[in-house]
Amino acid sequence: MNNNGSSSIRLPLTAQIDQSILYITLARPAVLNAINLEMAELLQQHLIEARQNPAIRAIVITGKGRAFCAGGDLKFAVQANPDTPGDSFLALTAVLHQCIEEIRTTPKPVIASINGVAAGAGLFLALACDLRIMAKSAYLKQSNTSYGLPTPAGGSFTLPRLVGIGRAMEIIMLDQPLNAKAAHQLGLVNRIVPIHKLIENTQALAKRVAQMPIETLGHMKQLINQSFDHTLNQQLAAERQTMAICANSAEGREGLSAFLQKRRPVFLSNPE
Repeated sequence: MNNNGSSSIRLPLTAQIDQSILYITLARPAVLNAINLEMAELLQQHLIEARQNPAIRAIVITGKGRAFCAGGDLKFAVQANPDTPGDSFLALTAVLHQCIEEIRTTPKPVIASINGVAAGAGLFLALACDLRIMAKSAYLKQSNTSYGLPTPAGGSFTLPRLVGIGRAMEIIMLDQPLNAKAAHQLGLVNRIVPIHKLIENTQALAKRVAQMPIETLGHMKQLINQSFDHTLNQQLAAERQTMAICANSAEGREGLSAFLQKRRPVFLSNPE
């Protein structure tokens, strides 16, 4: 994982695979990694490729420089369509929202490594991820409503599910910044670490989750996502079917064999 990589071609994000983990780095540091259409398209491309690549077992998203992501590129949006900036946002969110769906539905675990400010769409990009690790010096800010804009990138979906409706409305209506301690207390992030240990701890977390049965985790993501729309009976039926599918899979058979043999299971990178 490297936040300081350079390239002769200045891409808005970089991606590299290390030990079965895909590290995606948002790389527009001059504008705090604000998301433009090119960045969103590249992010979508890498997320789709990661889903299809059996060698990738986990995904990390982070930012280059002093920010994770300051949100959508508002300056670009206004300059592109000064009279109807909403048209710019329609074009951007058409792709960005597909990225959010990909993160939420991919069977691969997705980790947000929040190295600096995560605001607006950047905050909700992080909240769409399965796990979030945050530098103690970083902070979160909803931002959009302060500029007359609604939350994008699934914010109205993920925020109330993480903190409850009351807290979500407070964050939306007051738009106060949240430091790492407050974010952790609210349940918006899983872990907070000193900035100089963020890369080390992110790598350790990614490697740990990559050792888990990835297909099973994918099924669990699906179960949890659909649980908000299911009745108890529907969810119980879905769990029953998922149990049978997982138990019959290569991962399930390995896990059961390991349990019976009193050893630690070793999961294949490409289960059958």
